[in-house]
Amino acid sequence: MAREKTPTAPVKKQRWYHQLWQVFQMTRKTDPAITWILLAIVLVIIGIGVGIGLATGGVVFWLLLSIPFAALVAMFVLSRRVEKAAFAQIEGQTGATLSALRSIRRGWTFPEEPAAFDPKTRDLVFRGVGRPGVVLVGEGPAPRITKLLEAERKRTARVVGGAPIILMQMGDGEGQIPLRKLPRAVQRVKGGKLTKAEIAEVNKRLTSLGGAKLAMPKGVDPNRARPDRKGMRGR
Repeated sequence: MAREKTPTAPVKKQRWYHQLWQVFQMTRKTDPAITWILLAIVLVIIGIGVGIGLATGGVVFWLLLSIPFAALVAMFVLSRRVEKAAFAQIEGQTGATLSALRSIRRGWTFPEEPAAFDPKTRDLVFRGVGRPGVVLVGEGPAPRITKLLEAERKRTARVVGGAPIILMQMGDGEGQIPLRKLPRAVQRVKGGKLTKAEIAEVNKRLTSLGGAKLAMPKGVDPNRARPDRKGMRGR
């Protein structure tokens, strides 16, 4: 006799304000001042609205106008502080560079595995492909990572034809890019404009080239840690 399957309870969808509260709690752990900053923003903007209302004789109108504007500005400030807090949580971890790079929403693709890895020093090189070409991002102290980056550049150049190769270093040393600024630095890369067909061909060649077989630790995705603005407007 076949056993009857126990019906599984449907997964309850999390409300936007629950998500917002979780994001706020996470940020407050590394940024305790966020509570007072947001409160000050709301009070100052509403205070300005009330002041204008008293001066013009339309207190109710300006009060109603200032409340959503205060909430909007507070959300913008919170999103920036959330991003900073998310990067603070993964900074210093091996493979944090990949978490930052994969927060780039579009225009670039980064495989899960690093392109190169030095088992002695634990220095890493990550590889991405976008319209400007191939970007190689090194993670490690500047004197060491330069050699690993150059070796990977030569290996990559043999298979990508004439596609541009851009070298970057993540870190706090001279000539390196801090972790939280890395996604923006990659997005600002200018140079050759590969077509979609060329990008697909380059990706195919790099896939055949392979990478370092290394399980990367899962870090915080700064992009996903941002407040849900669509939820704030209601769905």
